[in-house]
Amino acid sequence: PTGIWAGRGLPSPVRPICDPRVLDRFIMEARDTETALVMTGTFVVPLTNVDFVVWETKDVSTCLSALEVQSGMSLFGQALGAVRESVSRVAVQILIDNNKSNIHSLGQVLRSLHIQDLPLPPAPAVGDLVTRKVSSLSELLHVHTNFLRGKVRLLLTNAPACQQNST
Repeated sequence: PTGIWAGRGLPSPVRPICDPRVLDRFIMEARDTETALVMTGTFVVPLTNVDFVVWETKDVSTCLSALEVQSGMSLFGQALGAVRESVSRVAVQILIDNNKSNIHSLGQVLRSLHIQDLPLPPAPAVGDLVTRKVSSLSELLHVHTNFLRGKVRLLLTNAPACQQNST
């Protein structure tokens, strides 16, 4: 089988990476975890609303949108890690571990598409313009699901390698 070259002289299996069913599976697992858990706490999460005019002006090659997604995924990873430490039910731990694994996989997808080459910016402060607090695990996972449906999907859909795949 022939592969599509993503650049830098390295072959990249673009089709599986750009397959929306992969992200759909991650969204489904995040939603399933969301409905399975009831727990309280305080978590910092990224905002999920998308101003499409602003988002479309972000140049993927400058990594602005990728950094926004990367920062958000980092916040979710930290929050889920904290939750994982406080959960004793094995079934719930497995659900959280699946979501943490999906976050790691999405990071690898971004790196393979060469749209995540800049270092992660410092963690945003609570109450700034890009984060908010949530007070329950259910709310945390709901925001995570929306983040995947919104900003992550937009970033992957607009990635140059994925654009090539759709033509």
